[in-house]
Amino acid sequence: MSVRIVHEVPRRLRLKLGVDPHHLARAATAVRDLRGVSTVRMNAGCRALVVSYDGSADVRARILARAANPPASAPPMVQTEGSDAAPLVLSAATLVAARILPRPAAAALTYANIAPTIARGITAAIQHGLKVEVLDAIAMGLPTARGEYTTANFTRLLVELADYIESTTIERSDELLRSLLHRAPDDVWIETDDGQMLQVPFDSLKGGEHVVVSLGETIPVDGTVVRGDAYVDQSAVTGESLPIPRAPGGTALAGGIITDGRLVIRAERVGAATTTGRIARYIQDALERPAEIECVSEALADKRVGITLGSAAGVFALTRDWRRMESVFMVDYSCTVKLGTPIALKTAMFQAAKQGCLVKSGQAIELLADVDTIIFDKTGTLTHNTLQVTDVCPLNPGVDEEEALALVASLGEHTNHPIARAVVKLARQRQLAHVPHEEVNFIVGHGVEAEVDGAVIRFGSRHYLEDDENISFARQRAQVARFQAEGKSLLYAARNQKPLAMFALRDRVREETPATLARLRELGIKRIVMITGDDRAKALALGEALGLDDVFYEKQPEDKARIVAELKAAGAKVAFVGDGVNDGPALMTAHVGIAMPRAADIARATADMVLTDDRLDSLAAMVDISQSTMRLIRSNFNVAVGANSAILAAAVLGYLSPIATAALHNGTTIAVLIRSLLAGHAKPGHA
Repeated sequence: MSVRIVHEVPRRLRLKLGVDPHHLARAATAVRDLRGVSTVRMNAGCRALVVSYDGSADVRARILARAANPPASAPPMVQTEGSDAAPLVLSAATLVAARILPRPAAAALTYANIAPTIARGITAAIQHGLKVEVLDAIAMGLPTARGEYTTANFTRLLVELADYIESTTIERSDELLRSLLHRAPDDVWIETDDGQMLQVPFDSLKGGEHVVVSLGETIPVDGTVVRGDAYVDQSAVTGESLPIPRAPGGTALAGGIITDGRLVIRAERVGAATTTGRIARYIQDALERPAEIECVSEALADKRVGITLGSAAGVFALTRDWRRMESVFMVDYSCTVKLGTPIALKTAMFQAAKQGCLVKSGQAIELLADVDTIIFDKTGTLTHNTLQVTDVCPLNPGVDEEEALALVASLGEHTNHPIARAVVKLARQRQLAHVPHEEVNFIVGHGVEAEVDGAVIRFGSRHYLEDDENISFARQRAQVARFQAEGKSLLYAARNQKPLAMFALRDRVREETPATLARLRELGIKRIVMITGDDRAKALALGEALGLDDVFYEKQPEDKARIVAELKAAGAKVAFVGDGVNDGPALMTAHVGIAMPRAADIARATADMVLTDDRLDSLAAMVDISQSTMRLIRSNFNVAVGANSAILAAAVLGYLSPIATAALHNGTTIAVLIRSLLAGHAKPGHA
């Protein structure tokens, strides 16, 4: 593609692309997804892109390269109107000019100003019948035909002002939401056939390459491990709370982070085809689709056009007064409904994002506002994905609990594995002294070993100690079974060839859980339910501690959707909160599905809302925002009906001139829009 810089200032580029609209839209998406790029605006008519970025030379070079050669996998950006202030400024200038120019010049200027509105009205009438565009055309065309240019231009100015406020809010909200999406890396390292390391652009990957991922890096592709051993934190992809070992032959998913070790992965799915790429595209599609409630509000708005047209016709039939009929045309019940609802919903989505929740559609806000029952999957929602040590069990007569804890923690300080971190945290809480040791040896995917005072200390999985090192824990089988029945994870430790200790760990209840549940009840949630695979005693104990209304225990994953369906059939308005792959059906079955930030990809894809901060109180904030938003929408409707009915009555009786009617009606609409916009700056519950 040919790319020409039309205009450039620090941190901003305007590019002219000599391509067709489809390729321009692909280039816009490719540029927008670059790190360092904040916004991209596309003008399909001019074949231009306006790009705001961080100002660095490297990002500038990447912008030009991406614009010239976008990857084939880049989906086209959906064209949006954007918040262009030019029509608003032009309308204001026309209004002033028409009042000071001679009438012939004022007439020509006014006709030119309202021509686009008249054209849209005629097109809408021919293609769709009575629409808001038809009423706008009549409201501006009739006074223009009667030589009342100030009235026509003033009406046009107010309509443009309302449109500008709406588009500015929507653009700001959408950009914030898009900024939450996962962005691919710019470059990756690959290993060539002759064993050389080569850094290449991520966009150049076609599949089949051997991608090298080192400690702390994010896996950029889906594929199979061909060499290396590592622990991979896949919590952001699969929802698993613990890093999982990966060795040759294992599967690696894009979005996983190497917490220990190094992998060489044969790329099988790249770009938009990866797991995280598909999820990002799903969310992007949701952002670019109009919300169902917006479509409903537009249909409702169009139906109310008939009220205004009918009233105007009746007034003229009775009075034969053109000015009185013009005044009636200026009253449009539909404006506030059509413009106010999307503004309120987009403002709510913007506010939700600041509170740590990504909302995929306006309809989800409407549904959440009516929810009276919330069902939680236990692990990862009511409890943390981080672990805490619940039991320290010395297995050597000469070793007490604190000595065993200090030994393992001293070695565990050198690894980032969550189980080791939990042991280290407990040792620090107890202020245990560090135990000197020799160099620590990491057996990736198995465990850790080091010499302490001439003895070899090992800790890790049962497989590592029993199968690889032939250290038997047979005498502890009953104790192991008891811990496992309680849903606890186990860490085994040995000194030389004898058992030293066992550590039992489990997810801990989130600190904010009790306060969040109390807040949900204050917001009118009548029933709070938990579903878990835990045994009866353990599940009921947690349910009682949290004050839950119902606890479903010892349930299989397939039971979750069935329980949701049964509660819905009983008349409950249900929201389901989960994070696992097996939560997907329940998330889809509920009226509103809500996924945690570390949820599996299928959970995030099927959910209506995704919490972006790993805090449960974001849920209570979202319920509050949804309820406040729907109260605002209903209140706006009542204000619009009341104010416009009063204006209409005054216009019918002849008390208001067309320009006064237009000012009052459009002033009401703008006031409602500003009220909806300012709701984003108010505290939830005070909209």
